[in-house]
Amino acid sequence: MSNVKLHPSLDAGIKPAAADFAGGTLQCLCATNKVEVKIDAQTLHNHACGCSKCWKPEGAKFAVIAVVPRDKVSVTANAAKLAIVDDSATIQRHACKDCGAHLYGRIENTGHAFHGLDFVHTELSPQTGWAAPGFAAFVSSVIETGTPPAEMDGIRARFNEIGLPTYDCLSPALMDALATHTAKQNGVL
Repeated sequence: MSNVKLHPSLDAGIKPAAADFAGGTLQCLCATNKVEVKIDAQTLHNHACGCSKCWKPEGAKFAVIAVVPRDKVSVTANAAKLAIVDDSATIQRHACKDCGAHLYGRIENTGHAFHGLDFVHTELSPQTGWAAPGFAAFVSSVIETGTPPAEMDGIRARFNEIGLPTYDCLSPALMDALATHTAKQNGVL
């Protein structure tokens, strides 16, 4: 199954997190005047994502994305080049207007279970040591972006081969967090 290509950082072998890693920077793909975002923490829930909204590098079927507390994210260079891709989306994805790379996504809805977490693409970082991907989410959604359904068994087999469980939603822990949040809002917990 190693001939099935998912994302460059997965296809080249998953690198483990550094034990004492405390953050770094993300940079857009522009040759000059790069947008730079500082991340002051290690990321959590890093995963491959097949949804149609997440930014993917050219040729990749999946995005690789993680979360980090919102207060640990700051734009440190060329902020004027950032624009929200879709202001009606739950996750407000901030992308470079010139190269199109998504630097971070933010949930502004204070009632959302993931409010306070920003979504980041650590593949855009020159530093190594970020949390390794631990699962693949929204796997079947790649069909919506043009992947033939006949390729899905091979894609799932490849994820299995590299040790990433596949889900057509989020991981069980994150789904539990969403359900717990809803139960608390509804007063049943």
